[in-house]
Parts: sequence; structure tokens; C-alpha cells
Amino acid sequence: MSLTSILSPGRRAADRHARIRAGVSGKVVAITGGARGIGFEIATELLDAGARVAIGDIDADALGKAAADLGVEGIELDVTDKASFEHFLDTVAERVGPVDVLINNAGIMPVGPFLDYRESLIRATVNIDLLGVILGSQAAAARMVPRGSGQILNISSVAGRLPTPGLTVYNAAKAGVIEFSEALNSELTGSGVRVSTVMPTFTNTGLIDGLATNAMVTSVDTDVVAREVLASIADVRVRVAAPRSMGWVNLYPVLPQPLKRAILRTTGSGEIFLNPDSESRSDYSRRIGQ
Repeated sequence: MSLTSILSPGRRAADRHARIRAGVSGKVVAITGGARGIGFEIATELLDAGARVAIGDIDADALGKAAADLGVEGIELDVTDKASFEHFLDTVAERVGPVDVLINNAGIMPVGPFLDYRESLIRATVNIDLLGVILGSQAAAARMVPRGSGQILNISSVAGRLPTPGLTVYNAAKAGVIEFSEALNSELTGSGVRVSTVMPTFTNTGLIDGLATNAMVTSVDTDVVAREVLASIADVRVRVAAPRSMGWVNLYPVLPQPLKRAILRTTGSGEIFLNPDSESRSDYSRRIGQ
């Protein structure tokens, strides 16, 4: 590193951006839930950095539009179905190339009192948010391990570290993604395949329609998450929050329960997800079957 880059924050930022682009350029990246929101933004940023991208989504109409807008391969994908995931990865390999990075991004976020959850919604959340990650990781690892290289990057959430009233099932699924990813990364040590987790804070997509945020439960735009994803591909990390300033959530699980309850009470976070604005959230709720 030159003296100029040491002294100039702008130069350091430019150098980091160049390193990230170099670490991403040319990689074949497959993204689940890529038709909208965080997945679409990740695809956009990856393409700009020179990656070769394919997206999968269960919504055929949204997928077709997104693939056309991005100029990439779009393949219908049900992440809860193993055969569908196998077909997705095989098709990406045929049309774009063997997958270097799988980004398990697909997910839904129901909110509200636990006793109001229908069984079908509970099963859908666990199946999409957790089982889909597990099935995708297994299918990708089965292709990557024999090659001796590859990365699986799972999108979890700060909610996986912040158990909150009104988010019970989502909390459970996202906490599972974090621990599963770290366990799998340890298991695959020495294989050349790495497993990473990016934990976005609440992001300005349909997931947070009708929800208020506060100093504890902040929200960011999708590009903030996408930048951390690209950085995690270029410089593989086991786990990172997006934005990084939310990294304090990794300490939250060890806090004593009275302190946790006091935090929820004083910040008002215990009410945010129990009482959403149902009208503002209606389109998203219909889409996920809530």
C-alpha cells in the first residue's frame, strides 16, 4: 500500500472497491430469490463488478421481467424442493458455467402474534427460510467439493440474533441459518469450499412494508446489503452484519434476560412486529400467504 493510500481515505476506499471487483469478476454466481429486493440488487452489483450471474425465483412473472432487465439467465426455482434446486444448479452450469458462488437469498418474513399464525404459514417460513438454505447448500456443496473450490453464501438476518415479539418463526429460521452455516463451514474445512453468512438489518423491501423502525431496529437500502455480499465473496468471511455497524447483535444472545426485556421495552421494539400497519402491508402479506 502506498503512502498516498494510507493518508487518503478516498484512495483507501477506491483501493478496496478495486480489490472487491477483482475478487468477484469472472465468477459464476447463482442467486435464489433474485427477482426482486435484495436478490435483484445483489445481481445488479455483481454484474457491474464483472461477475456472470443467474437468478432463480418461484414467481415466474417477476423472474422473467427481472432476468430481462438484468440481461441474465432466469430459471424457475422452488427452494423447498430438492429436485428443483438440482435442476436450477444444473441449468446454470449448462447455460453460464459451473457455479462458483451460490447465494441462498430467498426468504419470507411473516409478522404478528404467534397464536395467530396458521400452520401453513409456519411451515412455509421454515421451509423457505431454513430448509431451502440447507437443501441449496447440500446441492451446491455436492458439486463444489469434488472441484475443490466454491463458496456458499447464505443470507440470514440480524433477526437471527435479536429474538423479538411478533417475529418468532422468522427469528427461529434465521437463527438456524446462522448456526447451520457456521457448522457447515467448519465441516468443509480443507475441502476448498467456504460457507459464509451475511446478516442484513431490516432492509427497504416489501419485507418491512407497514413496519416502523427505531434506533435498535434500523433499516437500510438494498445496496448496503449488496456491498457486504460482494465484499464477502472477494474476502471470504464466516459471518458479517450489513451494515457492519450492526455487528453488535452477535453479543445480544449473551445478555441477561432482564436486560433484554428492558431494551425491548425502552426502545419499543417489542411492539413493532406485533402491530404492523395491515393496509400498508397487505400486498406483501398476500404474496406470502399471511
